[in-house]
Amino acid sequence: MTYSPRPARQGHPVFWRLWTAHTTSAFGTAVTTVAMPLVAVLELDAGPFEASLVAAAAMCAWLLFGLPAGVLVHRLPLRPVLVAADLVRAAALGSVPVAVFLDALTLAHLVLAAFVLSVASVIFDVGYSTYLPAVVSKDRLTASNSLLQGSESVSQVAGPALGGSLVHALGAAYSLIADVVSYVVSAALLLTVPSPRHEAPEKAKRNMAAEIREGIEFVRRHPVIRPLVLAGTAFNFATAAFEALTAVFLIRTVQTNSLTVGFLIASMGLGGVIGAAVTTPLVNRLGTTRVAIVTLIVSPVCALMMPLTSSGLGLALFTLGNLGWGACTVTFAIIGRTYRQTAVTPDLLPRVMATVRFVSWGVFPIGALLAGVLGETVGNRAALLIFGLCTLLIPVPVLCSPLRKTRDLLQVDLTPSERV
Repeated sequence: MTYSPRPARQGHPVFWRLWTAHTTSAFGTAVTTVAMPLVAVLELDAGPFEASLVAAAAMCAWLLFGLPAGVLVHRLPLRPVLVAADLVRAAALGSVPVAVFLDALTLAHLVLAAFVLSVASVIFDVGYSTYLPAVVSKDRLTASNSLLQGSESVSQVAGPALGGSLVHALGAAYSLIADVVSYVVSAALLLTVPSPRHEAPEKAKRNMAAEIREGIEFVRRHPVIRPLVLAGTAFNFATAAFEALTAVFLIRTVQTNSLTVGFLIASMGLGGVIGAAVTTPLVNRLGTTRVAIVTLIVSPVCALMMPLTSSGLGLALFTLGNLGWGACTVTFAIIGRTYRQTAVTPDLLPRVMATVRFVSWGVFPIGALLAGVLGETVGNRAALLIFGLCTLLIPVPVLCSPLRKTRDLLQVDLTPSERV
């Protein structure tokens, strides 16, 4: 399918409706980021490994359905797919507080709900990334992605703090209702967005495996996208481990309460707000490649601060480390996403996006499960330190590629086949 709405300025009403839907959903998701692991810890008395199962289920759909998602988004009408994904997410998440109310929640139920939520999110995220370049002109993509990422980061500041407050006041499970409402609101807003014209190209007649393979090969041979994906994968692997360990580490090891956990996790969102705010001016001044390399070098320093956290004033180390990590990841993500949306043709973009996220987001369950195993084996603090040391490898793919010699990613010479 080819999506061909007329490109619009950043101030176009269609963009702002998409932005509002995205922001509303992001606020709810930020609440769930805090509440879901706390449901496992507080409602089910889960240990590090059980909590990591929930975290892994929340991301494993990228490994199972990430590649087919690109083909499905390529073939199906986009707006109905996005709306359906939002409603499925609302239903899956809403089942958790219902089960708690009926005193019937089990670890299996929580894992299944997280998995269904993950599958629907895969479809939604690939589709949403495909829609944006259709409504925003290429020269505005960096600013638009920064705005979207900035609003998501703002939600990650307010959302976890709100989540911690809701957990403290209502209990972990009932606080998830905020995210259920956000998905319903997002679906309603998306219904007001004009649907792109649905064209079934000749390629739609090919089998799914051939289309998936085309997306994989494009990413594999591309001299810019490939190293960016490898570095992004390393970012996400570490992030998954940190997220799986954070709630248990702060509550069990550092002896903080759920309200404090919410505010501490929110520091990553605050860092994301800073990253989103400075990305466009930094890119205009220094170039995309240089800014990307700075984030790759600074991020390990931030990661290694978090295992040093202690109670009292020692919480400042976690706050600073988490804030810096959030700023680096957001800035790097904006640069990589904008390049893909600019350099890849609309016909291939859904499959490229799906391939990139299959690889880079597919490591989330692996990182989460490994974090759970290490947390049980060597302790939460030691596990955080091990993953912090692993982040020293994040800059390697880019520093060992031709990208380091350029000021801007678009300056890298591509062969005709790499431009397709």
